[in-house]
Amino acid sequence: MVNPEERAPIDTRRAELLSRLAPIGPLRVDAVAAPGTAEMFRITRPADFDRLLDAAAGDPEQNLPYWAELWPSGIALASAILRQPEQVRGQRVLELGCGLGVTAIAALRAGADLLITDYSAEALALSALNALNEAGVEPEVLRLNWREPSQELLHSAGSGFPIVLAADVLYEARDVEPLLDLAPRLVAQAGELWLAEPGRPPAARFIDVMRERGWQITSERYPGPWPDPEDNRKGVVVGMHRLTRVMGDGAVGATQASPGPLCREGPCRHRGGQA
Repeated sequence: MVNPEERAPIDTRRAELLSRLAPIGPLRVDAVAAPGTAEMFRITRPADFDRLLDAAAGDPEQNLPYWAELWPSGIALASAILRQPEQVRGQRVLELGCGLGVTAIAALRAGADLLITDYSAEALALSALNALNEAGVEPEVLRLNWREPSQELLHSAGSGFPIVLAADVLYEARDVEPLLDLAPRLVAQAGELWLAEPGRPPAARFIDVMRERGWQITSERYPGPWPDPEDNRKGVVVGMHRLTRVMGDGAVGATQASPGPLCREGPCRHRGGQA
């Protein structure tokens, strides 16, 4: 609970963030459950996705506003954190592509020292707002396209983050090589990349190459339920992969199936986006 003395600064900051978000139009609040946990989130997000699509139509980089939707991968990643909060508690954690902040809320509730990134200033503002509302604290933010990492990001990484989070970032084949190059520059020795993905071929290729390069991989599957009834109708299943950077050269990684209580069989089918 926030003390009365702290309420005014938080309310002032919330008003600043809402003012910054005014250009994207009206907002709505959706209740989101984290599967496999008792945790709930109230997520503020744009009410008119089509308006954002129209605004992005002329973007030469084709950075469509995927950040404005609630995607199963981000929710699954949040659930994984909440089921094992000790894994991130007190750790310096980086998130690539923050979306609406669902994963960020989970990491902050678990006690992570969190830096979030996104190409969209609106996504960063919404993530900060949702984190403030749901976790009582904001993460550090850095605006960038991770496919073209800035020196500021690499400087922040130093010798690497113990944990890097990424939900549904591998939409297209062009995304694979940049992440293959970036992962060893961001993840510390013996650190982990937590990757949530709904079964897209680029993600499968990325995981195969990382295995060949000696990263150890454990995986589990999250079948929902998800906030969007259409995702449930399609049977969307999210793969949650923990890729560990093995210390030393020449190590051979192994993939282990660890389905856990949230696993079920069936194909992963999904449309593009992030949490």
